[in-house]
Amino acid sequence: MREDGKIDYIEWPAGDLSATKAFYGQAFGWTFTDYGPDYAAFEGQGADGGFFHDPADVPAKPLVVLYAHDLEAMLAKVTAAGAAITKPIFAFPGGRRFQFTDPSGNELAVWSEG
Repeated sequence: MREDGKIDYIEWPAGDLSATKAFYGQAFGWTFTDYGPDYAAFEGQGADGGFFHDPADVPAKPLVVLYAHDLEAMLAKVTAAGAAITKPIFAFPGGRRFQFTDPSGNELAVWSEG
Protein backbone atom coordinates (compact mmCIF):
# COMPACT_ATOMS: atom_id res chain seq x y z
CA MET A 1 0.00 0.00 0.00
CA ARG A 2 1.29 3.44 -0.86
CA GLU A 3 1.91 5.83 2.03
CA ASP A 4 2.06 9.61 2.22
CA GLY A 5 5.54 11.03 2.02
CA LYS A 6 7.27 7.71 1.24
CA ILE A 7 9.59 7.21 -1.74
CA ASP A 8 7.44 5.62 -4.41
CA TYR A 9 9.24 6.09 -7.73
CA ILE A 10 12.51 7.35 -9.20
CA GLU A 11 12.95 8.95 -12.62
CA TRP A 12 16.30 9.10 -14.40
CA PRO A 13 17.25 11.31 -17.31
CA ALA A 14 17.91 9.45 -20.55
CA GLY A 15 19.70 11.31 -23.31
CA ASP A 16 19.29 8.27 -25.58
CA LEU A 17 16.21 6.41 -24.42
CA SER A 18 16.62 3.43 -26.77
CA ALA A 19 20.24 2.87 -25.73
CA THR A 20 19.34 3.27 -22.05
CA LYS A 21 16.57 0.68 -22.30
CA ALA A 22 18.85 -1.69 -24.20
CA PHE A 23 21.58 -1.36 -21.57
CA TYR A 24 19.35 -2.05 -18.55
CA GLY A 25 17.58 -4.85 -20.39
CA GLN A 26 20.82 -6.57 -21.36
CA ALA A 27 22.72 -5.93 -18.12
CA PHE A 28 19.94 -6.62 -15.61
CA GLY A 29 17.03 -8.15 -17.50
CA TRP A 30 14.73 -5.17 -16.94
CA THR A 31 11.60 -4.85 -19.08
CA PHE A 32 9.82 -1.61 -19.85
CA THR A 33 6.40 -0.15 -20.52
CA ASP A 34 6.59 2.73 -23.00
CA TYR A 35 4.42 5.79 -22.48
CA GLY A 36 4.95 7.58 -25.76
CA PRO A 37 8.31 8.13 -27.44
CA ASP A 38 9.94 9.93 -24.49
CA TYR A 39 9.16 7.80 -21.43
CA ALA A 40 9.81 4.19 -20.43
CA ALA A 41 8.73 2.86 -17.03
CA PHE A 42 9.97 -0.20 -15.14
CA GLU A 43 8.66 -2.15 -12.14
CA GLY A 44 9.91 -4.74 -9.67
CA GLN A 45 13.55 -3.67 -9.55
CA GLY A 46 13.64 -2.83 -5.83
CA ALA A 47 11.92 0.49 -6.54
CA ASP A 48 9.71 1.32 -9.49
CA GLY A 49 10.83 4.07 -11.82
CA GLY A 50 11.30 5.27 -15.32
CA PHE A 51 13.60 6.89 -17.84
CA PHE A 52 12.61 10.28 -19.22
CA HIS A 53 13.82 11.75 -22.50
CA ASP A 54 12.89 15.29 -23.46
CA PRO A 55 15.72 17.38 -24.91
CA ALA A 56 13.93 20.55 -23.81
CA ASP A 57 13.48 19.41 -20.20
CA VAL A 58 16.11 16.82 -19.30
CA PRO A 59 16.78 16.86 -15.56
CA ALA A 60 20.42 16.93 -14.50
CA LYS A 61 20.01 14.14 -11.95
CA PRO A 62 17.52 11.48 -10.86
CA LEU A 63 14.16 12.70 -9.60
CA VAL A 64 12.84 11.02 -6.44
CA VAL A 65 9.04 10.87 -6.45
CA LEU A 66 7.05 10.69 -3.19
CA TYR A 67 3.41 9.65 -2.88
CA ALA A 68 0.41 11.54 -1.44
CA HIS A 69 -3.19 10.45 -1.06
CA ASP A 70 -4.23 14.15 -1.08
CA LEU A 71 -1.98 16.04 -3.49
CA GLU A 72 -3.28 19.50 -2.60
CA ALA A 73 -2.77 18.87 1.13
CA MET A 74 0.81 17.69 0.52
CA LEU A 75 1.48 20.73 -1.66
CA ALA A 76 0.34 22.93 1.22
CA LYS A 77 2.60 21.02 3.67
CA VAL A 78 5.77 21.27 1.59
CA THR A 79 5.09 24.93 0.80
CA ALA A 80 4.57 25.70 4.50
CA ALA A 81 7.82 23.88 5.30
CA GLY A 82 9.73 26.16 2.92
CA ALA A 83 9.83 24.30 -0.40
CA ALA A 84 10.09 26.23 -3.64
CA ILE A 85 7.56 24.86 -6.14
CA THR A 86 9.30 24.28 -9.49
CA LYS A 87 6.32 22.75 -11.33
CA PRO A 88 2.77 23.31 -10.06
CA ILE A 89 0.29 20.43 -10.09
CA PHE A 90 -0.05 18.91 -13.56
CA ALA A 91 -1.62 15.76 -15.02
CA PHE A 92 0.32 12.90 -16.60
CA PRO A 93 -0.70 9.37 -17.68
CA GLY A 94 -1.62 7.67 -14.40
CA GLY A 95 -2.16 10.66 -12.13
CA ARG A 96 -1.13 14.15 -11.16
CA ARG A 97 1.99 15.58 -9.54
CA PHE A 98 4.00 18.65 -8.62
CA GLN A 99 7.73 19.23 -8.20
CA PHE A 100 9.67 21.25 -5.65
CA THR A 101 13.14 21.97 -4.34
CA ASP A 102 14.14 21.55 -0.72
CA PRO A 103 16.34 24.08 1.15
CA SER A 104 19.48 22.39 -0.24
CA GLY A 105 18.29 22.66 -3.83
CA ASN A 106 17.37 18.97 -4.27
CA GLU A 107 14.41 18.60 -6.62
CA LEU A 108 11.72 16.06 -5.74
CA ALA A 109 8.20 15.36 -6.95
CA VAL A 110 4.98 14.27 -5.23
CA TRP A 111 2.34 12.33 -7.12
CA SER A 112 -1.19 11.05 -6.57
CA GLU A 113 -3.31 8.63 -8.56
CA GLY A 114 -6.17 9.89 -10.72
